[in-house]
Parts: sequence; structure tokens; C-alpha cells
Amino acid sequence: MGSKRLSMLLAALALLLPQAAPAETRVTYKSAKSTSSYYQMAVQIAQAMKAGSGGGIIVTVEESQGSVQNVKEAANRSGNYVFTTPPGLVELARAGKKMFEPKNPAYDQIRGLFVVPSLTMHYVVRADSGVKSFGDLAGKDFLIGKGSFGAREAAKNLETFGLKDKVSLVDVELNAAVPALKNGQIQGFATAGSYPAPNVIEAAAGTGIRLLSMSDDQIAATKRTRLVIPAGTYAGVDYDVVTVALPVGAYTTTAMDEETAYQLTRTFWSGKAELAEANPWWRGVAPEMLSTLAGELHPGALRYYREAGFDLE
Repeated sequence: MGSKRLSMLLAALALLLPQAAPAETRVTYKSAKSTSSYYQMAVQIAQAMKAGSGGGIIVTVEESQGSVQNVKEAANRSGNYVFTTPPGLVELARAGKKMFEPKNPAYDQIRGLFVVPSLTMHYVVRADSGVKSFGDLAGKDFLIGKGSFGAREAAKNLETFGLKDKVSLVDVELNAAVPALKNGQIQGFATAGSYPAPNVIEAAAGTGIRLLSMSDDQIAATKRTRLVIPAGTYAGVDYDVVTVALPVGAYTTTAMDEETAYQLTRTFWSGKAELAEANPWWRGVAPEMLSTLAGELHPGALRYYREAGFDLE
């Protein structure tokens, strides 16, 4: 058989054979409880990664019970494991302190990728409650939930502001807060989440609310990061609200290869404007927040930031 005829035959056979699918990079993204805003963010990131990579990056979102679990799993996960957590927990894990005792050397392999919306404290009160400052909460029924970061932070801040034993704290789950506020059973509640927070939006719908602002001295006493919720974020709240927040980052480990980390980071920042158009909480994410990430950046993420001209000093 002539070489030309053989080449034509091989070409014809190639057309009949199934074509190989383009390579996919699969990533597991450990987030939060499925009812939380951070789980919704994880789903949005998964969609953005698929769209931004042309289907090259497929992210599977896993529910979790919280940031501590996310960090602990990093010690045992291999491959492309991404998780969200406040940077403070990464620092504790790397130091082998508190809930991460004794020290596990695997935590030294945690690396930063990018930041996500901060965990923002909201102190919500009925507009007709007469409460305009934290001091006015004395003698009021106030719900902080239980077991969550927001509940612990609210209890700590109220004590710091001199309100311990002066506020009647309602010990029920946070999901009861909005109905209780609307029914007048409580005068207010505290919640932590990215803004705009779904439960605060719900509270503002049909019920006049106020959000309490902190003074500079109060912010300093909390030892948290100052954050401003812009006027108009919530119905009826036509003023800037000064509060505190806990930064949150997306992390991986050195088990992820450099190219995957690079593509994840590039795709996230390239698609952030579209994320913000669809979901306002992404507007609070800015490059200068990268300084809050604990530990080292993944080499792949660092490569992107240098190429894009991000200021990492």
C-alpha cells in the first residue's frame, strides 16, 4: 500500500474514533453550612471558575460545619483542596495552639490564594425600639444566637462595651431572630456575615430597622478590623454603618500544583467584577485585603499577582 493511500486511510480512521475530551482540572472547595452566605459564595465561585476557564476548571463545593473543620481537613487532604477560613485560624494551626494542639507539621503546608468577603458584624434593632447606640441596649431583649462566631463575638463586644448583665440575651438559634424581631418579642439581634446579609435584608423588609455603629474607641477595644457598610445597603438604613469584621481567605496547600493555583487565582480576580454585578457582597473584596492573608501565598497565586501588578507590600 502506498504511503499516500495509507495516510489517507489513517486520517479517515481518526475521524471515526471518539475524540479525546479536553483535560479538566478538578478542585474541591470546602466552604460552610449550606444555609450560609459563604456556601452561596462557594457556588458562585464554582460557576465563575467553570465559565472563566472555559470548562477547564471544575469546582465541587462541599458543605462543612465551620472554619475549624476546614483547616483541620487541610492536614489530611491531597491534591486540589481549597477551603475558606479566617486567617487567624491558619496562624493558630501553624503555631499548634488552642484547638490545633498538638502541632501538626502538615499545617505548615497551607498556602493563600485570594480573599473573599469579610465576616461582618451587624447589630440590628427595631427602629421603634428607641435604641440608637450600644448603651441604649441596656434593659432590652437582644438575640445573639449560640455556638457561632457571631454569637461569641457579640457576647464579647457587649461585655467590652460595659453591657455585661445589662442586656437580656435571648438564648435561641439565630434563625429565630427575624420572626422574633418582627413580632416584637425582641428589640434586636446580632449576626455575622458578609454584607448585604440575607437575614438583615429580610428583617428590613416590612419592618423599620436601625444598624448600630461603633465609635473609634469601641472599634479599638474589639481589636478587630474596621469596616464601613455603605448607606443604602439595607432598606431604611440611609447612613454609613461603622462596624468590625473578620477577614476571610481562600487557602490551599502545597499539594496543589503551581499552574492550577495560578489559574484559580487569575480566574477569580478576572471574574470578580461580574460576581459583584450579580451579588453585591463581592464589592467589598479589594486587592489591598490580600495583606490580611496569614502565612505564605501559593507560588501559583504569587505568580499571578506579580504579573497583574498587585501591590503585595
